[in-house]
Amino acid sequence: MKILMIAVNDPAGTGIAFCRAVNRLGRKNRHTCRLATLETRYTHDWAKDLHVPDLDDSGLAELERLLTTSDVLHFHMTADEHLRLGPFLVADYLAGKAVVHHEHGHHDFRSDPECFRAKYRALGRTNLLVSTPDLLRMMPEARWQPNLVPEQDPLLRPVDRLWSGPLLVAHSPTRKDLKNTDELVSVVEELGRQGLDLRLDLIDNVPNSECLARKQAAHVLFDHMQGYYGVSSLEGLSQGLAVIAGLDAWNRAHVAEFAGVSSEQGELPWVAARDGAELAQRLRELAGDRERCREIGAASRRFVERHWSEAKVAGHLADFWDAL
Repeated sequence: MKILMIAVNDPAGTGIAFCRAVNRLGRKNRHTCRLATLETRYTHDWAKDLHVPDLDDSGLAELERLLTTSDVLHFHMTADEHLRLGPFLVADYLAGKAVVHHEHGHHDFRSDPECFRAKYRALGRTNLLVSTPDLLRMMPEARWQPNLVPEQDPLLRPVDRLWSGPLLVAHSPTRKDLKNTDELVSVVEELGRQGLDLRLDLIDNVPNSECLARKQAAHVLFDHMQGYYGVSSLEGLSQGLAVIAGLDAWNRAHVAEFAGVSSEQGELPWVAARDGAELAQRLRELAGDRERCREIGAASRRFVERHWSEAKVAGHLADFWDAL
């Protein structure tokens, strides 16, 4: 089966991660996956495949061939068949193809999910995916497709860390207004005034490779306290960090089901913090017991290897395509 993923911009680099994983691991010799994109945003410098502004004549010819011969058109976020990829209008290539819509929590979707649901109903589109369990509340007819990280990538493996000195907390918000960044900064500053030995590495607008290297050197990763988790969480778990996030009961239950573990505290690797007071307490605990912090990070890595591997998540997506 030939799949062409299409996105305006690749959401958190997940499209290219899926393509690479599927081509290497997911039903090898049964699926091939490519990714066409139109824009780059921020300065994260994720890898690209068919990035339309960079294509020469031979690249455009390859894109047209893929539009013509692919079995599945897999749209990410706000992309649909009305998107123009250079000289090509995707709508001209729909005949005989399965169409997938994959939502990643874009603010347009979160602010008015019913608009998207109504559009898909009107078009008879039923092959719907969401990237995190919280989005199932907004589009319950969809299927949750977890994101993945290539856990064997050197930048996503644990490294030896210096455990003396300040507790190093990393945070890499794409949008600070959605990631509790101000609250984190306030908590860290207050703890510092109280004499706690910790330092915040606020990672903003740098290439993804630099972002991962700086996280890899930390002891703790703060994702956010919005009730769900982001790709940043998965990166930190893979790197063997103590990852703080405020997963609510809904998300914990779905994550546990996919992972094949209990949703009880201790079975999932995240360090729970749902508000500023809990965040301050978790940071005190981690700073005060470095061995416990190290143990939590080791459990994080084991969780990814055993329950959230790249091969497992890519296979989950391949199963979805098989059923189209």
